Amino acid sequence: MDQNDRSLGLTPGSAEPYRVLARKYRPMDFSQLIGQEAMVRTLRNAFASGRIAHAFMLTGMRGVGKTTTARIIARGLNCIGPDGARNAPTIDPCGQCDPCAAIAESRHMDVQEMDAASRTGIDDIREIIEGVRYAPASARYKVYIIDEVHMLSKQAFNGLLKTLEEPPPHVKFIFATTEIRKVPVTVLSRCQRFDLRRVEAEELIAHLADIAKKEKAEIEEAALASIARAAEGSVRDAQSLLDQAIAHAASEGQGKITADSVRAMLGLADRGRILDLFEQVLAGKIAEALSELKELYDRGADPLAVMQDLLETTHFLTRVKVAPGAEGFFEGGSKEAARAAAIAAKLSVPTLTRAWQMLLKSLFEVRDAGNPIAAAEMALIRLVYAADLPPTEKLVRGLLDNDAPQPQPRAPSPSGGGPRMQAGSPSGAMTSALPAQEIAPRTSMRPAPTVELNSLEDVVTLAGAKGAAVLKVQLENDVHLVSLERGRIEFRPGPRASRTLAQDLALKLRDWTGERWIVTVASEGGAPTIAETRAAAERAKREAIANEPFVRAVLDTFPGAEIVAVREKMDDAPAAAAEEDEKE
Repeated sequence: MDQNDRSLGLTPGSAEPYRVLARKYRPMDFSQLIGQEAMVRTLRNAFASGRIAHAFMLTGMRGVGKTTTARIIARGLNCIGPDGARNAPTIDPCGQCDPCAAIAESRHMDVQEMDAASRTGIDDIREIIEGVRYAPASARYKVYIIDEVHMLSKQAFNGLLKTLEEPPPHVKFIFATTEIRKVPVTVLSRCQRFDLRRVEAEELIAHLADIAKKEKAEIEEAALASIARAAEGSVRDAQSLLDQAIAHAASEGQGKITADSVRAMLGLADRGRILDLFEQVLAGKIAEALSELKELYDRGADPLAVMQDLLETTHFLTRVKVAPGAEGFFEGGSKEAARAAAIAAKLSVPTLTRAWQMLLKSLFEVRDAGNPIAAAEMALIRLVYAADLPPTEKLVRGLLDNDAPQPQPRAPSPSGGGPRMQAGSPSGAMTSALPAQEIAPRTSMRPAPTVELNSLEDVVTLAGAKGAAVLKVQLENDVHLVSLERGRIEFRPGPRASRTLAQDLALKLRDWTGERWIVTVASEGGAPTIAETRAAAERAKREAIANEPFVRAVLDTFPGAEIVAVREKMDDAPAAAAEEDEKE
């Protein structure tokens, strides 16, 4: 092979330049297009019944077949068959006739492809508008394929609207875009839309295995699975990665493409070691975790890929936790999947969700950091120390009740601290009180002056002064007071009262007054709540005002009018204002 052949990209012993797998195995008809069965079925029925739309909108992520589908539709619209006798569009173009061959090679004068990313203006659209008036030169239909149509300017879209709504019968439009939300709804409403979905990993693995067989390349199934996961449902990405894996294995002198070589090529970490890292982080072994991360990095793992794998591990463990048997990041029958299930059984859902939130934030930090490995190490350190934080609900409750959470060990104390329930109260009630042995040390450490509480209103006022907003609202709305004396309260809770209201009230009163309080819950009786008393007083005030002659006349004159609020009259306000004016 001479120098000229090398400059053209010719392979040894070949007369044609090398074509990448993504181009070499581009589908030529719908039988070769994978993962888009719903769209193919709809188009097949439309072609069979003659209900072919004048404009198609193809949307989906990169590499799922938008441009390929557009070219297949264009060939199907203009295919005349191998013998030239076909006189109607077909969903299965022959690929042998002149129109099919010319369209496949992008040289048919009646099928024009336009890249909207580079031709965005109204002048480019004006060329199309002027061209649609003329009949096709040799094909059955004039077909305009506009790729990345969302890149067109506002003026270009507006210029296309009328032609797109009522094109000549010999014209078809096919649009492709990855950003469907950027396309005006006025354009979308004039097109038949098809959403091309991501290709499932299993289907993608089978497709890659078939290509590898045709290319006479040996590759492990685990390596194919790694490529399929890295492609994220994109067929073109998967084919490009397979092409790279074959070249990588050839450069290393390997006879077979292994999962390890693919991981090294992609900068991925071994999944078993990712589980090791995850366990070390949640166990608080920060030194071991940082050492594991450094070793993965030294072996070629990308810090961003490690963070992504930790995120997917967290997602998989959470799914296994809430839905046993779920599959995802780890293959169902692998030893890593069994180990992950065992780890999930030891963790709580709040712990996993907190890890997810922190890792998700860290993913963007690692991506944007000038030194990704340093950002990844800081993310792991932050996650380790976050494991010692109390649950979020305790923090929120402590803030609302103005009672900052005190540092405590994770395991409960042997004494079983906290309120206990005492029996033997009147009416078969249950009493909440603190154990006597706990009161002395706490009150001696934090003495508080005695507070006189003669009514439930006094208790509510005290709660408001202490900033216990939640408890104050419960006392006003859910407490029917039975009796109140120094050191003892008995009440009947309302239907919406918290189950821990008695315990919370006993704790707060002890802290606020420095005395031991016994709070008893009764099953019947009790006065109206403070909220009910206030509402009754407000109703009585409004009824009294409504019976005033002047107000009654207004209400009778304007049917449907109502009294919204009643304010106290300030008789001496004008006089006070007059005095101020005289002084000035």
